[in-house]
Amino acid sequence: MKEVEKNRMMIFTGSSVPELGKKIADKLDIKMGNVELTTFSDGEIYVRYLESIRGAHVFLIQTCSHPVNYNIMEMLIMIDALKRASAKKITAVVPYMGYSRQDRKAKGREPISAKLIADLLSTAGIDRMMTMDLHAGQIQGFFNVPVDHLTAIPKIIDYINEKNIKDLVVVAPDSGRVGVARKVANRCNADLAILYKSRPKPNVSETINIVGDVKGKNVFIVDDLIDTAGTVCESAEFMKRMGAKEIFAACTHPVFSEPAYKRLRESPIKEVIVTDTMPIKNDLLKDKLVVITIVDILSQAIKNVFYNESVSEIFRGRM
Repeated sequence: MKEVEKNRMMIFTGSSVPELGKKIADKLDIKMGNVELTTFSDGEIYVRYLESIRGAHVFLIQTCSHPVNYNIMEMLIMIDALKRASAKKITAVVPYMGYSRQDRKAKGREPISAKLIADLLSTAGIDRMMTMDLHAGQIQGFFNVPVDHLTAIPKIIDYINEKNIKDLVVVAPDSGRVGVARKVANRCNADLAILYKSRPKPNVSETINIVGDVKGKNVFIVDDLIDTAGTVCESAEFMKRMGAKEIFAACTHPVFSEPAYKRLRESPIKEVIVTDTMPIKNDLLKDKLVVITIVDILSQAIKNVFYNESVSEIFRGRM
């Protein structure tokens, strides 16, 4: 009888990030899995894997970019198909987890949508979740399976240090980003400033005050994501009025909903540094946009999980 291969890694990707999935597979020197993804005339999603996955440890790569709800549903159906095709283990690799901003009840009668997404993924059949720079770290506790919470911050730190910016101040755009901004400031030998602002309704913010000095300084705003760019552009305008010189902005997830591209083009921000956790329309920001790849982080994490090695070792000494 043919000897059964005990450990077999397979990588598949949904329709949201096929290029990222291909780069990760190439980095790991394995062939991308073949899957049929189509829709019926009424919009229902159809999935069929075109090769045997029985007994394999499958890493399914799908990010929650636009259209968010479609990509989440596609991922759930792909997971269900993997489970029913007897995959040994299923790890969902979700560089950007959708609904992560809805992580608590801020007002009465609101949902906690991040918990719902975690429940849906668990119910669909994942054995492990791998994601990057969650909006709130406690979202890991919403899952009943192990979560590998990766970060692109070391990549951003490396980029800042390579530019060797003088008189640098790292700015947290709100109180929730203070911890990350402090780590970046420490690693870049920079000062720290914190913006305090009100948010009258979703995607609308108003800066109230700043703790720290940016007058005559070069400023680096660090956040987890940029959506409509209202917050980061308003923050940049505020700091320009406060006497800041050159202003840079960095985030892990370039959600870039309209009118983000227009706002960023017209803002005083000199560079917008992002990663490729989501597809980007590079031509709309031209010289302002810098894209840092996270392929090496994801591929190393996938390799370590597959071989039962430490994932946290990837970031040792870099944060």
